[in-house]
Amino acid sequence: MSNPGGGRNWRLVRADTDAVPSSVRRFMARARQRRLRAALPWAVALGVLLVLGGLTWLIYGTPVLAARDVKVVGVQLLTPEQVRDAVDVPSDEPLARVDLDDVRSRVRAIPAVDRVVVRRSWPSTLVVEVVERTPVAAVPAGKQFTLIDRSGVPYQTVPDQPAGLPLLRLARPGPADQDTRSGLTVLGSLSDELREQLVAVSVAAPAQIKLELRKDRTVVWGDDTQSERKSQVATVLLRKADSEIDVSAPTVVTIR
Repeated sequence: MSNPGGGRNWRLVRADTDAVPSSVRRFMARARQRRLRAALPWAVALGVLLVLGGLTWLIYGTPVLAARDVKVVGVQLLTPEQVRDAVDVPSDEPLARVDLDDVRSRVRAIPAVDRVVVRRSWPSTLVVEVVERTPVAAVPAGKQFTLIDRSGVPYQTVPDQPAGLPLLRLARPGPADQDTRSGLTVLGSLSDELREQLVAVSVAAPAQIKLELRKDRTVVWGDDTQSERKSQVATVLLRKADSEIDVSAPTVVTIR
């Protein structure tokens, strides 16, 4: 049809579905399916990223999963409050962001703590497992007594000598002190019989070690070398000596 001006009058006509050949419709349907299949992995990946991002923000960026509770395990000498004070983690700090090494270092700095394990317990608990030092000797300090462990670390002062704990007479107890190390070496070598009679191990110098026994008897030990041998010899002579056993040279022993 032409308009009065002589130009053509175009009109857009929507073809009926039946007018499209079935082969074309199948081709178009397969093309749509291919586009959907191609887009599906990207959509899934985007969804996963959104979920992970949300969880990361929830765990690390909000106080929803904060370290609200500190559970202390294994304390006997210490109190849970002393350990919690050393932990010193804000109650609104996300549990995932707590520096476990820093917490471990702060708790480990408590003199009575030998070892410590720190772990997270979701959703909001920090677990601190403490192994306290075990005393092996008491060092007289004026009218009080300083407890030391197997490494020579002094960690507590008490007013009375604990029952069953031998005395170790030292000037400056500590893990770096030679007298302390020598005294502990000797103490660790003693037989059950000597331990039963022991009152104190006196270390005036590394080569001037002496055992103080019950009934005012003494064992002159010398230095800490050959301590196992000296212990055996002193044990054999324990019933024969009235006042002194000298095992400083275990091959040439004297008794009085």
